[in-house]
Amino acid sequence: MHPVKQIFSDFFRLFYPKVCAACGKDLVRNEEAICVSCLYKIPLSRFWHDVDNPVAQIFWGRVGIENACAYFLFAKGSQYRPLLHKLKYKGQREIGVELGLHFGQELNKSHFFGNIDFVVPVPLHPKKLRIRGYNQSEAIAEGLSKGLGTPVSTTHLLRTEFTDTQTRKTRVERIKNVANAFTVSNAEEIMGKHLLLVDDVITTGATLEACAMKLLEVEGCRVSIAALALASN
Repeated sequence: MHPVKQIFSDFFRLFYPKVCAACGKDLVRNEEAICVSCLYKIPLSRFWHDVDNPVAQIFWGRVGIENACAYFLFAKGSQYRPLLHKLKYKGQREIGVELGLHFGQELNKSHFFGNIDFVVPVPLHPKKLRIRGYNQSEAIAEGLSKGLGTPVSTTHLLRTEFTDTQTRKTRVERIKNVANAFTVSNAEEIMGKHLLLVDDVITTGATLEACAMKLLEVEGCRVSIAALALASN
């Protein structure tokens, strides 16, 4: 940051301190959304080193993806669970960007995620995007892009159907709900490409499955999956 901008930033933080989205403590210089201590303690899954990890197993027999993983695990009562709520519903987009960056840096060390051509966030329907103001998956994809050194695509996978929320639906109901919700645009630009499909949380995997199936209709296209979090018991 430019020295003058840094001075104004430090002055502003003196009177309006930013706090860690996980623990609530004041952030210091170079801490953006989450403090160093909370980042260090986050319960990483490290699934990106295991091709047969629990996230990948969700999609076995359902859709032919290359690899899949989640950055961290969260359980009821965990201080990290509210991060996802703040990212999705409280306007704290920077949480997704920061965690996505660290996630991308980890994936860069993996043998399974080193040849990605585009990072593709699960899209929101335009109506929901207007209501929410931003796409939380796109924020995560932005961070992943920085960590991987790979461009983000928001033009190849589109959501054309406005569907009910997936919350409280069974796995079968979720699959039916999003079965025809997505379409591919400019397919010739992703022919033969390896895409990293990105979402915030994996539960049943129904939305990611629907997206992957649509992308895999493109000739030679390969799909891997990366979610920020996987719920654990």
